[in-house]
Amino acid sequence: MAEEDDARIRILQSLRGKICEAKNLGPVSGPNRQRDLCTFCTICLDQEEVFRTKVFEKSVSPFYGEDFYFEIPRPFQCLSFYVYAKSVFQRDLPVGKVSIRKDDLCKYKGKEHWFSLQLVDPNSEVQGKVHLEMRLNEVISENGSVGQHLLVQIIECQGLPLISGQICDPYATVSLVGPARSDQKKTKVKKKTSNPLFEETFFFEITRSSSYSKKSHFQVEEEDIEKLEIKVDLWNNENLAQDVFLGETRVPVKILQNNHIHKAWYLLQPKGNGNKSKSDDLGSLRLKLAYIEDTVLPSACYIPICNLLLKSPDVKPISASAAHILGDICRERYEAVLPMVRLLLHHNRFLPFVSAVAALELDNTQEANTIFRGNSLATRCIDDMMKIVGKNYLAVTLKPVIDEICESNKSCEIDPNKLKEGDNVEVNKENLQFYVQKVFSSITQSNANCPPSMCAVFRSLRHLACKRFTDDPHVQYSAVSSFVFLRFFAVAVLYPHSFQLRSHHPDPEISRTLTLISKTIQTLGSWGSLSKKLSSFKESYMFDFFKSFQEDKCIEKVKKFLDEISSNVSKVSSGLEDAVILKEGEVQKRAQGRKRLGKKSFKKRWLRVTNRELSFHKHKGKEVCIIDVKNIQAVEKLDESAFNRKNMFQVVHAEKQLYVQAGNCVEACEWLDVLGQVTRCNDGRLATFHPSNYSGGSWQCCKSQSSSSPGCKPCTIPMQANLQLDIDCDRETERIFSLLSANDTKLQNMEDACASMAVYQGPQREQEEYSKFTIQEPKETFQTLKQLRNVMVELQRQHELRSDTTAQYGSLDNPIVGKTS
Repeated sequence: MAEEDDARIRILQSLRGKICEAKNLGPVSGPNRQRDLCTFCTICLDQEEVFRTKVFEKSVSPFYGEDFYFEIPRPFQCLSFYVYAKSVFQRDLPVGKVSIRKDDLCKYKGKEHWFSLQLVDPNSEVQGKVHLEMRLNEVISENGSVGQHLLVQIIECQGLPLISGQICDPYATVSLVGPARSDQKKTKVKKKTSNPLFEETFFFEITRSSSYSKKSHFQVEEEDIEKLEIKVDLWNNENLAQDVFLGETRVPVKILQNNHIHKAWYLLQPKGNGNKSKSDDLGSLRLKLAYIEDTVLPSACYIPICNLLLKSPDVKPISASAAHILGDICRERYEAVLPMVRLLLHHNRFLPFVSAVAALELDNTQEANTIFRGNSLATRCIDDMMKIVGKNYLAVTLKPVIDEICESNKSCEIDPNKLKEGDNVEVNKENLQFYVQKVFSSITQSNANCPPSMCAVFRSLRHLACKRFTDDPHVQYSAVSSFVFLRFFAVAVLYPHSFQLRSHHPDPEISRTLTLISKTIQTLGSWGSLSKKLSSFKESYMFDFFKSFQEDKCIEKVKKFLDEISSNVSKVSSGLEDAVILKEGEVQKRAQGRKRLGKKSFKKRWLRVTNRELSFHKHKGKEVCIIDVKNIQAVEKLDESAFNRKNMFQVVHAEKQLYVQAGNCVEACEWLDVLGQVTRCNDGRLATFHPSNYSGGSWQCCKSQSSSSPGCKPCTIPMQANLQLDIDCDRETERIFSLLSANDTKLQNMEDACASMAVYQGPQREQEEYSKFTIQEPKETFQTLKQLRNVMVELQRQHELRSDTTAQYGSLDNPIVGKTS
């Protein structure tokens, strides 16, 4: 039973951050290259590219401004950022790179840092691991002298990189290196594999004997075992070109002095230090990184802390609840609220909690015109809720018009000081007015698509605001508009890439257009008189531009929209919310149908998954093949050996298998997760599958000759999650536990504050730091803190019970970091 529990422990890695900008990028070969430098930046896990910015035109100090977030689905050694110079007629040229070892990522969490670019040296671009076995045997020669033979077996390698986008043809050289010798031997070349199985053994003679009478052919009578080492180099066989170095490891022979057998996995290392240039020569890169590793225990471990958090809406006062305490002690960390919001949303407890928190904030708000303007727990919770729940709503409402703005590239600059030569300010004003009207209409006509959970929150805010400010007839609207316009639509227009409305950060001219539109939408959506709205503009050109809008019509449209998304009238669904796009992107798909000549081919296709169907398109928007997700029987990884391709997965449905290749390991993991979740409850799900393909009259995995034979490997059982909201409750609860543990000192201070206030029956003796906490009822709050402390202690004990499951040093999961040359 314990083994089953341990088997369900998940180590989940994720990376969030931003590629901000580069400065003073160094020279790139070629005439006038530096003046015309067009660059882009990539992110690589070891040597596998998983993210790429758009190209920034002609600048040695480009501002990329690209946010990124992805789950990391495999072990990795190094995270690297490469800056490339874009080339039209030849391969893109590397300008420099920043490489950070996995163990060092924690040093940079959540803060921006400048990193010096280093030279991209081919001999340092390595990844993968090698499995070795070494034995030291004594041998007696015919003349009675005693010597030693060293047996080195290179068993296999795993995770070798792609070379020029193709799976490599690797081989290894094995050398015994010492002060006076260097014997080298070579394995056979293995074709088209990143995980070659060599299983080749090599023998080396080591002389060591006081009775040795003749000089050896190495010109030494006795070799010092302390100075000998085995060196293993991995190479890609290039046939007609120079072989490509894949990595090396060095193992000292003295490791066999105490134990004559050594068998272990080693990480491949770069060759030497390369020719490093001065960092100032290549420029620098500003990055913001947050690497998170969650150790997620079995679900049963989280039941006590989860129950305590979920009963928060029922605690009176709300400030004494576990969820409010978490928000209180982590108020400086904006992202701390997110896992709590996700958990409450999943269990349908968000609405009563946020209503109670909003009521508490309103009690402390003195003027109606400042309602929900601060960065409070209530506003942070609702911000996060809108981003999670409203993702598809934003896509339906804003994406078409945002795409039009970004792709048409019409000038909308109306600031006289920023006009370019030849610009006509009146034409620009017409362009801007056209776009503003289009965005404004898209928003105010979108009420039918607003998610019910958002409408319920807006309805509650409206009711609470009316109750608090009974004499103000407008507060019912400003309570809602302060969120839906100011914190949702206006922000999404300003930063479309952050809301997945665009794949990349817009260029400066488009960003300027979006800024002007966002300012206008924010003002149109805010509730109040025209004079108050106009006074919010510091710039005279915005003042003049806004006067061109008809106030009465705009106010009427805003009022009607706010009424519709926050009224008690049941909303008639448009049906758009039911068909939610969960993921889409470009893949390689194996063509269906057999050809008389040649193999089945792989072709580029646009793949889209909704909660209803899986569809392939020749081009985005053009239908090719549609599969009802209810007919999908399995979604599983495919062995690399099936087609000599990495990042493959298969979709098994009633008719046949579909074989799909994702762009990288991150993409493959995301496709598998989404498809696994959307099909997890299908009636016809298979219990087993074939991890390889059917070829040459048999399945390549189990050699069964029947194409319809049952699978030879158990199917994966997807973890239960909220599909449309992408919520993994166990992971979110683990993150809450980590936040509470990291703020243990604040929890203790809060306990002390409660004790002090209870003893002295009031806050008069509280210390200055106690004022940071919201404590209405000290005894109730103290009781919750004690309960939190108890469940945290138990959860920590569960972690410690499983902490000895760390892989042994030298195993596949925890390979040895060998010496480098």
